Amino acid sequence: MLARPESVGMSHERLRRIDDHMQRKYIDTGKLAGCMTLVHRRGETAHLGILGLADRERGKRMEEDTVFRIYSMTKPLTSVLFMMLVEEGKVALDDPVHHFIPEWKGLRVFGGGLNETFQTRPTERAMQMVDLLRHTSGLTYGFQFQTNVDAAYRKHGIGTFGVKPMSLGDTIAQLGKLPLEFSPGSKWNYSVATDVLGYLIEVIEGRPFEQVMKDRLLSPLGMTDTDFQTSSANEARLAACYAYNEKGEVALQDDPQRSSYMRPPLFVSGGGGLVATMADYLRFCRMMLNNGELDGMRYLSPKTVALMTANHLPGGVDLPALSVSLFSEVAYHGVGFGLGFSVTTDTNKTLLQGSNGEYSWGGAASTSFWIDPLEDLIVIFMTQFLPSSTFPLRRELRTMAYSAITESNA
Repeated sequence: MLARPESVGMSHERLRRIDDHMQRKYIDTGKLAGCMTLVHRRGETAHLGILGLADRERGKRMEEDTVFRIYSMTKPLTSVLFMMLVEEGKVALDDPVHHFIPEWKGLRVFGGGLNETFQTRPTERAMQMVDLLRHTSGLTYGFQFQTNVDAAYRKHGIGTFGVKPMSLGDTIAQLGKLPLEFSPGSKWNYSVATDVLGYLIEVIEGRPFEQVMKDRLLSPLGMTDTDFQTSSANEARLAACYAYNEKGEVALQDDPQRSSYMRPPLFVSGGGGLVATMADYLRFCRMMLNNGELDGMRYLSPKTVALMTANHLPGGVDLPALSVSLFSEVAYHGVGFGLGFSVTTDTNKTLLQGSNGEYSWGGAASTSFWIDPLEDLIVIFMTQFLPSSTFPLRRELRTMAYSAITESNA
C-alpha cells in the first residue's frame, strides 16, 4: 500500500516527474521496453512507478510482480551472507583466502607476457577475505577488455557474457592458475571476487552455496521469488532482456521463454546470478536500513552493518585514487567502497544530491538501488537493458528522487 508522499516528507508532484521522464525519454522512444521505480522513505513506500512492457515481443505489461535478472545486485546479498559467517566466528576478514582454498597459496602477480607465457612476480602479501569484499583482490572480469589477464579470463570463460560457463569449483581451480592483476590491497578492480565469496561460503558451510543462500537469507527474509533460476511457477513473469544489436537497434538479448534462467545454472554466481522481484529486493534493503533486522528477525548486528557500509579503501580514498578498472556500477568521484557496497564519501565530488554514508550498487541490465540512512530512504530501479552504461538512468533517477524530498533529515 502506498503512503501519501507528503506524509513522509516528499512531494507527490515531484515524484511524478520520475515516471514522466522515464516515459518520455525511454519508453516512448523505444529505448526501454519498460521499467519500475520504487521510492521508500520513513518506513513507507511513497512511490511505485510501473511503466511499459516486460516483454515487448509478446505484449506483456510490466507488473508489480515481474521477475528481473538483477546481475550484480546479487553481490550485496552474497556479501551479507558471508558477513553472517564472520559474525559466527567461522571466518575473519583478515584470514588469507588460501586457508580455505589451499591451491591459491602462492598466487602471483602479472608482470608481462601473454596467456600460457605469463611473466609473474610474488604478491606483496596474501589475498585476504576483506580484499574479496572490497574488490582489492587483484582478480578481474573477462569483460573488462583492458589487459592480458582479463584476455585470459575470456579465453577460459571466466566472468564473460555469452561464453559457456564452467562450474563454480572449476572456475576456482582455473583462477588459481592465472596471475593477479596487482598485489592484493594495492588497487581496486571490479572483479569475480564475489563469486569467490560464494565458493568460500560453500566450503565453510559444507553444502552448496545456493542452498545456504536460500536457507540463511532468502527464505527467512521472505524473498520467495529470488533464486538462481526462475521456477516454473514464475516462468511467465520473467521479463525479457534487451540490448543494442550490431545495427544499432534495440533487440531481444534474452528471450524469457528460452532463457538459461529457466534451468539450474552450472555456474552458481554469487556475483551476478540471481533473479528477483521489486518487492523481494525491497525486503533486503529494508533489513539493511533497519541495521540488520526485519520483522523481528536479526540477520546482522548494527555494528556489522556499520562496518560493511564504511569506506574500506586503503587510506580512506575514493575510487579514482585506486581504481584500475574502466567499469563500475557507480560513478567514481566522491565514492569509496565498503564490504559489498559502494559508499558515498563526499557528495560534493559526485556533483549529485545525496548524503555522505549512503550505499548502493547496480546490475548489468541497468537495475540499481541505494540506501540513505540519513534520509531514511531506499530507492530501487528495475529494467532489463544491457549494458548498464548505455543510458544515464542512475544519475537521472538520483537527481529526481532527491529533488522530491521536501523535509530533509539532515
